[in-house]
Amino acid sequence: MFIPKYTITNRILRDIGIVEAAREVIMNAPLVPAWEAKFRKEAMERTIHHGTHLEGNPLSEEEVKDVLDGEEVVARDRDIQEILNYRNVLRFIDEVQAQIGASGSYSFTIETILEMHHLTTDKILPEESSGKFRVRQVVIRNTKTGQISYTPPPAVEVPYLVEDLVNWINSDEAKGVHPVIKTGIIHYELARIHPFVDGNGRVARAVATLVMFLDNYDIRKFFSFEEYFDEKPMEYYLTLQSVSNQLVLDTHERDLSPWLEYFTEGVAIELNRVKEKVQRISVDVKVKDKLGGQVMLNERQMLIMEYLHRHKGMSNKDFRKIFPDFSDDTVLRELKFLRQKGLIKKSGGTKKAIYILK
Repeated sequence: MFIPKYTITNRILRDIGIVEAAREVIMNAPLVPAWEAKFRKEAMERTIHHGTHLEGNPLSEEEVKDVLDGEEVVARDRDIQEILNYRNVLRFIDEVQAQIGASGSYSFTIETILEMHHLTTDKILPEESSGKFRVRQVVIRNTKTGQISYTPPPAVEVPYLVEDLVNWINSDEAKGVHPVIKTGIIHYELARIHPFVDGNGRVARAVATLVMFLDNYDIRKFFSFEEYFDEKPMEYYLTLQSVSNQLVLDTHERDLSPWLEYFTEGVAIELNRVKEKVQRISVDVKVKDKLGGQVMLNERQMLIMEYLHRHKGMSNKDFRKIFPDFSDDTVLRELKFLRQKGLIKKSGGTKKAIYILK
């Protein structure tokens, strides 16, 4: 049976602490619900762009957004299909999570992994390879030198290795592992096994994310680990390979600690980004207590709150900077609503009024 070997280092502990602190802020941000759909959409777009770009897809972030919005983009059919496929993978993750619910009780299956690969490679790989384990040996080569940087396990071992991993995911031991560390372990092991002829990286990240969501650790789906990996792709691949290429007598003796240090740091950095974004458009937690719950604001009201957090005050002349397409009367109505909710206050006369956070 697969038994991961790793040490909870001080670095991992530090980053898990950062993750937990950021998660607490995100989950309890008073004004987040009004922009929840917006944050999720942005996270999905970033996940798809960076998740495919990391594997060599040349489409820019704007082009990816256009593809997802149904706009025409001049690009290779394969590149566009990869974007659409990864969107389908993320939708599949949502469906599986919805089916299982918030019980936290689930039995992960090999069929789930195969279906995620089929969705990832639909219309890209031949039908006999999509959603099927590889039946031949593959190697990972350095694209610049052509040298072999990693040789995955023989194809004949793949089904048994994946079965071992799935059994571990469903084990009592795995249920006691922190969701972020568990996610990192799953990501690494699938990448090491390299069970498919193509699409292994996307599937490894997607499967790991799904298990984290099933462990009720989705953090409102506001994040994208892929952006961190894609910022320094060579570091991502070299860290994976450095663990896989350790000289050990048994694969279970490989020490995953260096990879988990890298992975948990990435999660901490990404969730810190999300936390800061949430804080920019959130009022102090005291407002939540004062108003008896989370405040539902529209997008214009949220933009006003974000502006006030950044600039500490707003005058009538600032209206045009924030809302060039809306009349002053429209902005004044939004300000009146925020004043009534006790979120901001007005100082001075009508023409020289200054609005500040209350």
